[in-house]
Amino acid sequence: MFRLRFTTLVEAPLTVAFDVARTLGRPWPAPLTEVESERPYCDVHVAGPGAGRRWVTHARRFTATPEGTRVDERIDGGTGLPGPLGAVADRLLGRRLERAMRTHLDAYAAAARSRAHGVVQVVGAALVDGDRVLVAQRSGGPYDGCWEFPGGKVDPGESDLAALVRECTEELGVVVEPGDFLGEVPLDGVVAGGPRGASTMRVWSGRVVSGEPVAHEHAALRWVGADELDGIDWIAADRPLLPAVRDLLSRS
Repeated sequence: MFRLRFTTLVEAPLTVAFDVARTLGRPWPAPLTEVESERPYCDVHVAGPGAGRRWVTHARRFTATPEGTRVDERIDGGTGLPGPLGAVADRLLGRRLERAMRTHLDAYAAAARSRAHGVVQVVGAALVDGDRVLVAQRSGGPYDGCWEFPGGKVDPGESDLAALVRECTEELGVVVEPGDFLGEVPLDGVVAGGPRGASTMRVWSGRVVSGEPVAHEHAALRWVGADELDGIDWIAADRPLLPAVRDLLSRS
């Protein structure tokens, strides 16, 4: 048998990286059958009917990073032939798949980067003061009265961190310094526009370096501790980030 490992950094949000990978498929003709898929985090395929004695398992995992999406791929397989002849055949098949994958991954990274240019992206800020984090209450719209981390859409040509600083100035009247990258979650169409899961929100920690937060665009602001996070009526997009925020507060 053979085992191949690949790691690719894609300059695109999670949903784009996942969807483009699914669209491009795999660079070999044998059909594969899906056995697991959780958009936009992972998928696993195995060789289906028509592959003969060959067997292949191809697993992909998509992880958000500050620079984009890291795609970790694992390919296990073999020809199914016994003895020394089988060992030689396995090595040859593995080398052929490795060459095909390296060419495929270059094209994949370029396609995902291109697709990302037309996607609405949102950034959020978990602003920390000691062991507290700032949360903002929405005013109006389908999430009226719910709580979120401050932030908003990234303008065309703007970096994520520049958008985060700008949005905090516009929404809160403060200057912030971005900190650690906390994670990324899919957004529904109500939050970001477009169909459900079409984009993602990327969230960083941060701290206020100038000014006092004022609710210019929200109904209210609150500083809350880690033990208060679960009791807040969050918008759905922010709730998956709570473990990372809780861990951040425990280290403050």
